[in-house]
Amino acid sequence: MAGRRRADEPRTLPGHIPLGGEGPIGRQVYEGLRQAIITGLLPPGTALSEKDGSEMFGVSRQPVREAFIKLGEAGLLQVLPQRGTRVRKISRRQVEQGRFIREAVEAAVVRLAAESIDDRALQRLDRSLQAQHDAARRHDHAGFLALDEGFHRLIIEAIDCLPAWSTIENMKAQMDRVRYLSLPDVSPLEMLIAQHEEIVAGLRAHDPDAAEAAMRRHLREILSSLGPIAQRRPELFELDA
Repeated sequence: MAGRRRADEPRTLPGHIPLGGEGPIGRQVYEGLRQAIITGLLPPGTALSEKDGSEMFGVSRQPVREAFIKLGEAGLLQVLPQRGTRVRKISRRQVEQGRFIREAVEAAVVRLAAESIDDRALQRLDRSLQAQHDAARRHDHAGFLALDEGFHRLIIEAIDCLPAWSTIENMKAQMDRVRYLSLPDVSPLEMLIAQHEEIVAGLRAHDPDAAEAAMRRHLREILSSLGPIAQRRPELFELDA
């Protein structure tokens, strides 16, 4: 029908996206685009060009080109011969694989943290938990996800092993898209915060077994939400599972 947009057609691009994070411009463009894809501001199927990215961020094309490469490696962008670059649909297989690898890494991390964490690191985690409760009260889903990411990074910082975070960051991109879609009805914020509190309780008690068990329960939550979300929003998912 004339004038009617098909469900798989790209939507209008946002006029401006703020740069994300700190550091080099290329990193900020990457963070800004990553967040826009995860939160659905740039939904699956959206066509993007280096010119588009340059205009959205107000930067030259070089940092956009660098960001596109990293986003492709993270499974968020897809380069189609003769058809340009598009935001990929969510791959259930990649979500499940990423979760498996993330659980293996963070289970090992939290065990080490439980053995050696100090009061200063625990205070940082307590402040993070309070900020998460504040975000939940404001119904600030994007803010909560940023705090959630920071919470997990704080645990890794407690054992001074940031390369572990670099590994997780690349693996969890597809997970983050599902997690954003799961809020708040499939995975209520207060439930996720309670799971974080269980992790901190294990760390505070210096109990590696309890901390690891709590972390594994938390990271397996996405397996409960993945099916319902894929059934509710099938147009966002690839047909790979």
